[in-house]
Amino acid sequence: MAEDVLDPVGDDWRQTHLGRLLGHALRRFDARVLQLMARSVEAPLALSNLAAREQVSAAHVHLTRHLSPAGDRITDLAARAGMAKQSMAALIDQCEAWGLVTREADPHDARARRVRYTPLGLAWREAFRLAVAQAQAEFRAEVGEEVATVVALGLEAYAGGDGAPA
Repeated sequence: MAEDVLDPVGDDWRQTHLGRLLGHALRRFDARVLQLMARSVEAPLALSNLAAREQVSAAHVHLTRHLSPAGDRITDLAARAGMAKQSMAALIDQCEAWGLVTREADPHDARARRVRYTPLGLAWREAFRLAVAQAQAEFRAEVGEEVATVVALGLEAYAGGDGAPA
């Protein structure tokens, strides 16, 4: 009875609210993408071995999602990924050590460096693209084409919003 006084609406909302469900879905999706990359014949062998040993994390997926083929400045990458510049720089250091990316002088700003994919990194990016396509196809098969379409449209609308209440 005392619990009802402290929390009259119950506790279920904490486990089933949209933010929690989105977080679980994202973690599941990313885990599946990494699992597919670990088994990918398109992924460079050393990198698929790192994925298989769970050395590749969601942070590495962030870099792969946000680094354009033309290359980007670290500050721009960090902003797009929602990471601190220092965290992104550490991630780039690791990816550079693995041979995925290289840093070059920025032709427009002598103080800045641009991060670009290496040929190995481009192969990794392609394996990532294929793994994402496979994970999306699995999602569609699991929830049905109509639900998958509605979810995608809803998430696009919500993610594109400015966050202000209507």
